[in-house]
Amino acid sequence: MRTTTLITCFLSICFATISAKAQTIVNLYTDIPNSIKNDLVEKIDTVKKTRLSGVTIPTITAYLPDPKIANGTAVLICPGGGYTYLVVNMEGRDIALELNKKGIAAFVLKYRLPSPQIMVNTEIGPLQDAQQGMKLIRENASKWNINPNKVGIMGFSAGGHLAATASVMFERKLIENKLNTNLRPDFSVLVYPVISFTDSLVHVGSKTKLIGEKASAEKVIAYSAELQVKASCPPAFLVHSSNDKVVPVANSINYYLALQKLGIKAELHIYQAGGHGYGLNNPTTKDKWIESCYNWMLTNKWL
Repeated sequence: MRTTTLITCFLSICFATISAKAQTIVNLYTDIPNSIKNDLVEKIDTVKKTRLSGVTIPTITAYLPDPKIANGTAVLICPGGGYTYLVVNMEGRDIALELNKKGIAAFVLKYRLPSPQIMVNTEIGPLQDAQQGMKLIRENASKWNINPNKVGIMGFSAGGHLAATASVMFERKLIENKLNTNLRPDFSVLVYPVISFTDSLVHVGSKTKLIGEKASAEKVIAYSAELQVKASCPPAFLVHSSNDKVVPVANSINYYLALQKLGIKAELHIYQAGGHGYGLNNPTTKDKWIESCYNWMLTNKWL
């Protein structure tokens, strides 16, 4: 199906403006690619964390900073949830509002979760949406007061897998891109990320949802980001905990080593404790990883 690519056609995309914090929700497509007719309905679960499932219409929600402190940097945020749901507040909205405090424009990606009920090819659906998000941010950079050369991606858990995949597969264009807009993130921030689908590191739920429990060895390699790093991949900032029982810390370590081997700038922060899924605040320490991330961004002149 045809996607909207021309900036001049952007006004045809559905806008829904929310009063709080000048948020704007933007549909990613007019015609959603790789989709099939379905009756799936979005659902919100707030029992433990605010979790969204049943996504059929992917969007980005723009959180723009006060113009007085805006610095032109932008980040596309990919919430986690094992490719089964999206943790839209703790790993989405809360992160965006924090980034705004530093003058960073933040865009929370509501991406489709892989399901044969809604898409033809489940393995590429989330990546299509991440690529389209990057495309829309850059094509509307002047509208949102963004420097198109300072657009990064951030992901948590399975959202970290999506962000890492977008960082190593940016040359694999899965969306219509008539303007040949750059789909490569300028940097990536990966927080307790799923990186690998190899047996020793795999988060089984994410792998099963995205490529299937019995995926071929070739497919496992293709979707293991640490095995797909090349010299043109963007720098990365990684955060993990040694006692993460959901996603082994070696996911981040191996990705860091793969980047380092090719001379790509990377910084890795490993907490001795904290487990998994803590968003901005690791409950076992007063240290704030986001402050270290800001320092890293400043060092690399993205702030």
